[in-house]
Amino acid sequence: MKPSPNMLCPCGSGNKYKKCCSKYHKGAFAPDALSLMRSRYSAYAVGNSSYIIKTTHPDNPDYTTDIKNWEDSILSFSKQTNFLGLEIIDFIDGEEEAFVTFNARLSSGDLKEKSRFLKLFGRWFYADGTFTDAV
Repeated sequence: MKPSPNMLCPCGSGNKYKKCCSKYHKGAFAPDALSLMRSRYSAYAVGNSSYIIKTTHPDNPDYTTDIKNWEDSILSFSKQTNFLGLEIIDFIDGEEEAFVTFNARLSSGDLKEKSRFLKLFGRWFYADGTFTDAV
């Protein structure tokens, strides 16, 4: 889906997309892991697979150099899923490592995860996550 700049941002901030996650999708670096988490959720919601790939840490188990198949997989997931809301449960900030626990409401069911983010070359990347039942 091509996002409208004036739509509410999928991340749930209450701001318009153009004033929220769009700036990260266009190349600005997320200032912290929480902003990266929100912008990645929005990227999935709007089908921006290149942003997901660019913000995934190279040590992530899903990371691959087969960009075409990875991109196709992300786009397929994005097209088949309705993104119904994001709830941030906990945010543990750190200098080089941070954690965000969230509940993503999806048409396929809730996805609850404690995500780990690592800073590499001054930028935050999604490293990995553990599914959780905690809310």
